This record gives sequence, structure tokens and C-alpha cells, in this order.
Amino acid sequence: MLNLIKKLYNDSRIRYLFFGGLTTLVNLGMFALLKGPCGIDYKISNFFSVAIAICFAFVVNKLYVFQSKSESFADTIHEFIKFVLGRLVTMAVEVGGVPFCVEFLHQPQMIAKLETQVIVTIVNYFISKFLVFKSQKK
Repeated sequence: MLNLIKKLYNDSRIRYLFFGGLTTLVNLGMFALLKGPCGIDYKISNFFSVAIAICFAFVVNKLYVFQSKSESFADTIHEFIKFVLGRLVTMAVEVGGVPFCVEFLHQPQMIAKLETQVIVTIVNYFISKFLVFKSQKK
């Protein structure tokens, strides 16, 4: 059993699914908290929940998923900028996609949020793997 866990952990795709799931929970949890108890409009809640999830995702992707090592703080900042730029692309999909699903397709807000999360998670993996953390040493 321990060998299976080690084998799964050594696969960056499995690590991405696990930490991507945690990132999704951060995103959905913040969305629910901001629009529910805090009473913030769902569009604004969506924007801030995505921004918080992006910061969380950078840390876990860098440290655990792609295990990227930076030689300097400047290298880390460079990775962060590339990461955020990549995530801004998918953030546009999510920030635009949720209202589209809610207002035009008449879907419940949380269903719309979940649907866009699936698309965004897949695209983000490829952005992170091939554009942001591509220089990692194997």
C-alpha cells in the first residue's frame, strides 16, 4: 500500500488533481462565504474567490505539484508573474462563464461555478506544466 501511495505521489498529474481539488475547495469555499454570510454580490464574490485561489494554487503548484526550485527570489517572482498571467486567461473564462451560465442558461450559481472549475482546472494544468514551471529539473 505504501508503494502505491509513493507511486501515485511521484506522478505530477496525480499531485495536480489532489492539490487542484484543494484549490477548488478554497475557490468554492471563499465563493460561498463571500456571497452567503458576507452578503457580497455573486459576481464580486466570484472575482475575489478566484484571486485567492490563484495565490493558493501558485504556492501548492510550485512546492508540491511541479516541485519547482528557484535559484533566487527574482526567479520566484518571474514564475509568479507567468503563473498569474496564465491564470488571468482562465480567470476571464471563469469570471465570464459563471454569469453566462447563470443569466443566459439559467443555471444555479454553484452549478455554474462547478462547471467552469472543470474547464479551468484542465487548462491551468497545461499552462502550469508547459509555460510556467517548465524549467524544473527532473
